[in-house]
Amino acid sequence: MQKKYLNIAVASALAVMSVGSHAADTYFDNITPLASSAGPTATPATPLTLSSPNFTQVTIADRATQNLLAPGSNSGSWDMITANESGNDAGRYLFMPFETGAGGVQRVDLQDTNYNTRTVTIVAPGTQCFVSGDASRWTPWGSYLTAEESWGTGSSKGRLFEITNATSATANGASFVQRSVIPRVSHEGLAFDKSNSMYFIDELNGGSIYKYVSANPNATSGDQYFAAGQTFALKVGSGGQFEGTNGPAITGAATWVAITDANGGAISGVSTVLADGTIDGRATADNINVKATGYNRPEDLENKILANGSEVIFFTTTDSDSNGNTTDGRSRVYLFDTVSSEVKLFADSSTIDLATGLAVGGGLRNADNLAIDAAGNIYIIEDRNGGDDNDVWLAMDLNHDGDLLDAGEGLARWVSNGTAGSEITGLYFDKTNPNIAYLNIQHPNDGVDRLIQISAVPEPESYAMFLAGLGLLGFAARRRAGR
Repeated sequence: MQKKYLNIAVASALAVMSVGSHAADTYFDNITPLASSAGPTATPATPLTLSSPNFTQVTIADRATQNLLAPGSNSGSWDMITANESGNDAGRYLFMPFETGAGGVQRVDLQDTNYNTRTVTIVAPGTQCFVSGDASRWTPWGSYLTAEESWGTGSSKGRLFEITNATSATANGASFVQRSVIPRVSHEGLAFDKSNSMYFIDELNGGSIYKYVSANPNATSGDQYFAAGQTFALKVGSGGQFEGTNGPAITGAATWVAITDANGGAISGVSTVLADGTIDGRATADNINVKATGYNRPEDLENKILANGSEVIFFTTTDSDSNGNTTDGRSRVYLFDTVSSEVKLFADSSTIDLATGLAVGGGLRNADNLAIDAAGNIYIIEDRNGGDDNDVWLAMDLNHDGDLLDAGEGLARWVSNGTAGSEITGLYFDKTNPNIAYLNIQHPNDGVDRLIQISAVPEPESYAMFLAGLGLLGFAARRRAGR
């Protein structure tokens, strides 16, 4: 009989704790959607209007402090964020580039409690004439990638760089290596799929989506991964379309068309070769033998595994529109299904706003960055005006099937930015703590970029259930010890 009661007590404890098991994923999706954008804030250090009373925010780095401590070290416009997601001290450091005419990269040590010493510039502004640093991604082999959001006819930019000593570099001491096998484009988003293929975009009105397949996908260094590989451009249907600001979404069956050979070299009659021997990804994608699909300012990329096991690559098109009218909404979020090889529409102005139950319409404009939390939820960050209409939207795909068409699904305004002249960039969810996230407040009017940490905590009743579960387990343990 005592054993029976012991088993019941343990089972009850586990049941009680399982009610709060959502904490193992995240509490960031437990919100009340904001009904509107925030107005101007009077406190730049806490610039966000939050969608839950259980969220908190704090500035953990700012540009003014960096330039006070090391004059001229920080050119500002902090952009996309990532962390060291593997290796020793995984999750300890954040990395972000400067999106300026003299680009650089900084590192933030999250274990350093000293505000004045935790942030250091590891690539000095203007190193190797680096400009408009935007992309930010940790590699499968344990290094950091960034790239230039700058490319055009006659340009020397559009380059992708690897920092091979990102966690150990001293001030201005990063090993900053250009990876020339990647064709030149105006870079922003980067993503690796589960096969370690690397996806990237050309941020242009008419830009394409690309995939680089390394000859050594399981490489243990960038030297190996980028030594040889083939780049492809995405072609939907018969190809050659331009999404524009006055046309329908471009979806359907898609193929990858090679724009380099298997080693990354030119294909005769296809590849446009630049004076330094690298490939012009933009011109080659438009080649008559390629006819890649042109999206309207594709920007960021994010990948996830759907409930059915398919891996999909999400991408935003910032300026896409069906009628050329920004007031009723502008921009789309697509996904490419790597299993079915289809491009599908994930979200646009017709998607339901969960605060109103109506189409989001003009509430969603200029979708730019993407982020994913521990539960697999996708977040959409707008390239809009702080203090006016710059928001982050949570896409509530409850059954994780890759659409927002089921009951209760849609877009929820998650946070809103109140800093005048700025925009939110680089939202990143901590891979070691599901209830911590980071974002940058970029190019504010006062010139002081800020790195904001957002924390989510369980609601009080979740704590109570958790403690009750612990109590029951403790009681069971004491009964066992007594016997």
